[in-house]
Amino acid sequence: MNADLVLFWVPAAIAVFSTALVITRKNASRALVYLVISLLAVAVVFFVLGAPFAAALEVVVYAGAIVVLFLFVVMMLNLGRSSVLREGGWLRPNMWVLPGILAFVLLIVMFHVFAGTQAKTAGTEVPPSAVGRALFGPYLLAVELAGFLLLAALVGAYHLGRRYLEERRAVVEGTGEGVDAGGDGGR
Repeated sequence: MNADLVLFWVPAAIAVFSTALVITRKNASRALVYLVISLLAVAVVFFVLGAPFAAALEVVVYAGAIVVLFLFVVMMLNLGRSSVLREGGWLRPNMWVLPGILAFVLLIVMFHVFAGTQAKTAGTEVPPSAVGRALFGPYLLAVELAGFLLLAALVGAYHLGRRYLEERRAVVEGTGEGVDAGGDGGR
């Protein structure tokens, strides 16, 4: 197997493996960590295939903005002192071992690519206007569907969070316990 295939298949395998871990994790925080690894692996695949602009967009838009949005939704749904204590138990140092190993392998692949291997990273330069024409030309439907899907996910998360808060307030008011829905314990 030559170096080009290894540089492609290693990040591709990491992307598939970490995506499977995203789907199977019961803890949303851990799933988000694996989602970041998956998105970074896809960015490395794009870069190795000669699409550095797509790789940069993958990191900035998906691993940056979208994961921050997901993290915001997770934080919005996990309100209260008990959730903070539960999160503290979830974020133990051993949680970071496997994502750290996967990220380190991706870093090694990227160093190998930058060291001058003959991977397909010498693509032609494409101006941003051409990317915009492609996204809003033949791929307009796909871009709009992705936007609607993200909007639907955000609206669904809002309604789940609102129902969660209403149920929590009803339980707190019904039992008379001193925990409020704001998460500050009434202080």
